[in-house]
Amino acid sequence: MSEYLHRLQAIEDQFLAEYAVKSLESRGRFYEESFYNDTRSVFQRDRDRIIHCKAFRRLKDKTQVFLANASDHYRSRLTHTIEVAQVSRHLARLLSLNEDLAECIALAHDLGHTPFGHSGERVLNQLMKQHGGFEHNRQSRRIVDVLESKYPDFAGLNLSFEVREGLLKHKTPWDNPNESESFVSLEAQVVNLADEIAYNSHDLDDGLDAGILCEEDLSLVVPFWAEAREEVLSSEKNLSITQRRHLIHGYLVSHLITDVVEESKRRLKMKNIQNLDDVQSAVGQVIGFSAKMQAKNKVLRRYLFDQFYMHQDIYRMNKQGQFAIKKLFKVYEQDHKLLPLKYREKIKEQGLQQVLADYISGMTDSYALREADLIN
Repeated sequence: MSEYLHRLQAIEDQFLAEYAVKSLESRGRFYEESFYNDTRSVFQRDRDRIIHCKAFRRLKDKTQVFLANASDHYRSRLTHTIEVAQVSRHLARLLSLNEDLAECIALAHDLGHTPFGHSGERVLNQLMKQHGGFEHNRQSRRIVDVLESKYPDFAGLNLSFEVREGLLKHKTPWDNPNESESFVSLEAQVVNLADEIAYNSHDLDDGLDAGILCEEDLSLVVPFWAEAREEVLSSEKNLSITQRRHLIHGYLVSHLITDVVEESKRRLKMKNIQNLDDVQSAVGQVIGFSAKMQAKNKVLRRYLFDQFYMHQDIYRMNKQGQFAIKKLFKVYEQDHKLLPLKYREKIKEQGLQQVLADYISGMTDSYALREADLIN
């Protein structure tokens, strides 16, 4: 073991809780590998593999709420992922968990997302109904296990067990991941909360910037926003609109993070979580919001759904994307010779519909729209 890994082990032993996943105690990779240097831990190496894969780069042109080309300033699936990773590391640090593992799961959690966001996922799931359906958490795992092809000795990225399990355990109010796997880490649960913190706050930000949401309505309907706005205005004067919204955004994120940390510490104590075995046997989520904050979030999510996600402009963009996916799926299904050769070669082994799901879900927004326009 290198001097670096010896130092890392000492740092983790000093700063990580007993219920955190330790880098040098990872269950390892499915395929054994030998490395010519070990200046990175298993999770640091996983992080680099994720960042340098094609699926990660394609996130820059995939919908978060707005089509990715709608504005240079609205969040894309990539910038959302970066924000989730940032919040995940911060939460993990505050809870004495493994920051590198949390970051890996966060960076990979949306690799399997379709173009056009959740609306794209819904329509692809419908098209795949007779063939096992489609769910982006499973597809993220499929990408890192099978679809990425960079190494001569195995398919996929050969990520560590803990990262791969974390992808299947990823869960937000919008997701339905596979619950059959047995391994659970608190780092994966941290990413679940970081995802919700990120999209609740940045979707508000984008909705306000787009002029779809307005501060006055938010102050009347969403108590959490009204609380944040009142606090900012009571402490700061002569703010521009941009400055005011930025400070309110910061207040929301800060209070969400603080609530998760305090509530999670309470649950750790209540459930008497001492080590990883206790995490596996714990009933219910250990990392979570307090009941009070969960209620605030429920009101906020309801408002975002009614006033933002279902807004006419967003709805129209979603329908445009869904139409493109339906068209591509049916045309390719009728004539698979329209597919690139490398995908056609997989049909006999994997089945046409699975190949179509892999191909279409991997598309960016702009590529899917361009392909749909080209195909008659």
